[in-house]
Formats: sequence, structure tokens, C-alpha cells
Amino acid sequence: MLFVQIIYFRSLKIEKEKTMAETVNINWMDEMAFEAEVNDFKIVIDAEERVGGKNRGPRPKPLTLVSLGGCTAMDVISILTKMRVKPDAFNVEVSGELTDEHPKYFHTIYIKYIFKGKDLPMAKLEKAVNLSQDRYCGVSEMLRAKAKLIHEIIVEE
Repeated sequence: MLFVQIIYFRSLKIEKEKTMAETVNINWMDEMAFEAEVNDFKIVIDAEERVGGKNRGPRPKPLTLVSLGGCTAMDVISILTKMRVKPDAFNVEVSGELTDEHPKYFHTIYIKYIFKGKDLPMAKLEKAVNLSQDRYCGVSEMLRAKAKLIHEIIVEE
């Protein structure tokens, strides 16, 4: 039996080397607080006091929205840079609606791409956002399996 487990572990290791695996480590601190190690950075996540936490960090579900926003924002700014479009400012606001029943997950996610600048070419902004949503953002792709993603582009001069 031990021999089989070792072989199985080795086959998992080989499979891991073939793919682009990501690993995070979640260490329990106390009560409902955990320290997450992500790309050599540490983030404390915690629960609200009403469920046993001390509110020392964000909750896990909103961090899903951070992942989505960060992924698509990086795509968009990278694509715009290649198009030689540089907004004066750019931010992404992401909000999500949770299901009422457990397990609670985001069934609808709204993404606002907010650009600031004069004479920004709307066609290029739309193309960059659509490329991110339809082709490049892996977080969008994963979430789309369970959630409806709705986006809008806002340009402020």
C-alpha cells in the first residue's frame, strides 16, 4: 500500500510540473483568522465578529472580486499600451451579487472599467476590454462557469 501511495504521489508531481500550477498556503492564526501566503506576500483573511472573527482582514469571497478586477485590469492596460493608448487614470470597480442559498456564490458580477483622459479612442477601449473578457482573463473564464459577468466602460474627461 505504501508503495502505491509513493507512485501516486510521484505521478502527481510529474503532472504538476507539466502544467502551470499555482500554490498558495493558508495558515490558521487563531479564531477565524488565517494568513495566506501568495507569491511570497502575506495577506490576513478573517471573518466578521458576529461569526467568530475579529475583522482583521478581508473575507475570501470579496478577494475573488479582487482577483477578477486585477486580472482584467492588467490585461486591459497591457493591451492599451500595445495600442499606444495611455489614459490619465484607469480603475476597475467590481461588485457581485451572492446567491441566497448555501453554498453562497456570486451569481452576477458587474465590472466597471473607468478611464480618465481627453480624446480617448472608445473603439480601442472597447477592443481592449472585450479581448480581456473574451480571450485573456482566466479569472473571468473561471467565474463565467457559475456567474453572469456584465461590464460597462465609463470615460471621464
